[in-house]
Amino acid sequence: MGNQIPNHQCMTYLEIPRQSVSSRGVISAFAFLLCILFAFSLYMMTLTLDPRNFESLLLSISEILLVTWLVTIGLRMDISPPRDEPIRFNRARQKIYAYNFKRQWWNPFDKGQVVPVSYDWSQVRAERWSQTGALPNGGVIFKWGVMLSIVAPGTNNVIDRFHLSTMGADQHAWAYICTYMQEGPSALPPPGEPKDHNDVLWCEFALRLAPKVNWPSEMDLESRTAP
Repeated sequence: MGNQIPNHQCMTYLEIPRQSVSSRGVISAFAFLLCILFAFSLYMMTLTLDPRNFESLLLSISEILLVTWLVTIGLRMDISPPRDEPIRFNRARQKIYAYNFKRQWWNPFDKGQVVPVSYDWSQVRAERWSQTGALPNGGVIFKWGVMLSIVAPGTNNVIDRFHLSTMGADQHAWAYICTYMQEGPSALPPPGEPKDHNDVLWCEFALRLAPKVNWPSEMDLESRTAP
C-alpha cells in the first residue's frame, strides 16, 4: 500500500482512503492570495479608469469576471469534495463499495454530489494509467495511477470507471487488495494505525470546510457486514 494505511481492515471488509484532490488547502490559499492582489489591482483601476472609454471599461469588467470565476472554481475544487472518498472491499460478500464524488470542475455553481456505487468483485478490473504533459517553462509533468474498470457480468464491456489511486501507491495498492480478497488479512502484514478521515487538524481549513463522509445507511450496513 506504500504510504497509504487502510481506514479499516478485518476479516469482513477492507476500507482504503482516496483523495481526488492532493494537498488540500493549497488551492484555497492561492485563491485567497489572488483575492488580495486583485483587490489592490481593483483599487488602482478605479483611480485610473475612464468610464467614457468603452474598450477600457469592457476590459476591466472581463478581468473582474475572469478572476471571480478562477477564485470560485479554485475554492470549489478544494472544499467541495468530501474529506475522504473511501472504497470498501467486502470479502465476505465478495463485493466492492465506492464512495465516488462527481462534479463539473468548470462550473462555479456546481457543488458536486456523492454517487455511491456497489458491484460484485468479479466485475472489477484494474488499469494502470499514466499521462505526460509539458510545462510553460519547458519542463515535463508526469502523472500516474490505477483506474478500476467495472465490466458487465459475463462480458468485458466496461460500464463504469473510477480511480483507485492517483500519484499514490498505484499497483502496490491493487496487489494488497487482491491478496486481501483472495486470501484474507492473515496473508498481509499488520496494517498501521488507521486514521479517521473526520479527524482533521485545526490548521487544515480546507478539510474542515469539506463535507464529512456519510454513507447511505443501507449501503453502510451492508458494506461492513457478512451475509
